[in-house]
Amino acid sequence: MRLAARGIAPSGPRNTGSTPVDRARFIELIRAALEGIPEPFAEHLKQVDIVVTRRPSPDDLEDADLAPHESMYGFYRGIPLTERDSGYNLVAPDVIHIYQEPLEEDFPEDDELMAEIRVTVLHELAHFFGIDDERLEELGMD
Repeated sequence: MRLAARGIAPSGPRNTGSTPVDRARFIELIRAALEGIPEPFAEHLKQVDIVVTRRPSPDDLEDADLAPHESMYGFYRGIPLTERDSGYNLVAPDVIHIYQEPLEEDFPEDDELMAEIRVTVLHELAHFFGIDDERLEELGMD
């Protein structure tokens, strides 16, 4: 199973002037980030669940090799397409966690928030397709 994180930063409120986005609006921003993903990539999205969570759990941080005072914007759990073989069946879908509060805290303006949500979602989707952090850094998506 591959575990990968995006947007590692110190944990805790940093931008107390930001106004939280309600959950429904945040999910709409994620949907907008997914629009325009070309085929055949869009077809594979049926194999991954995208879950919005307030903050990373202590277990998430530990799985990402982060200290308790750190945080992240997104996290991929699953087996990348490039690592699947003929024995891959009857398994739960891969999951991409998107962490709402760290994103809102670091990107208080709507346009910045939407842009970072898109980068985070695409970064985690890249892990689903088998692209590692080193390659994502080369592509400017770290």
